Amino acid sequence: MSTHTQQATAAALAAALTAALSLAPSLAQAQSAEKEKCYGVALKGKNDCAAGPGTTCAGTSKTDFQANAWSYVPKGSCEKTPSKTSPTGMGQLKAFDAKKM
Repeated sequence: MSTHTQQATAAALAAALTAALSLAPSLAQAQSAEKEKCYGVALKGKNDCAAGPGTTCAGTSKTDFQANAWSYVPKGSCEKTPSKTSPTGMGQLKAFDAKKM
């Protein structure tokens, strides 16, 4: 590959990356408008983020239905989603103290 071709390819890749990165915030905003964080519904290792002490982020929940781990669900469906650890038996919009299973 010639130097000119390599430079053109690098420039095209840089432009594509810049365009993709500029879209990221608007995609995140659109997703958050349609989804809500639902605690206590994720299965072990399937949470979207914030899995509490001893974990870092996505995919780090240690147990099924962990009370301090959340997953995105369609807006309005969280408190209708079953949770074996929730005091109400349904997902919660905030972290909670888990009931014993």
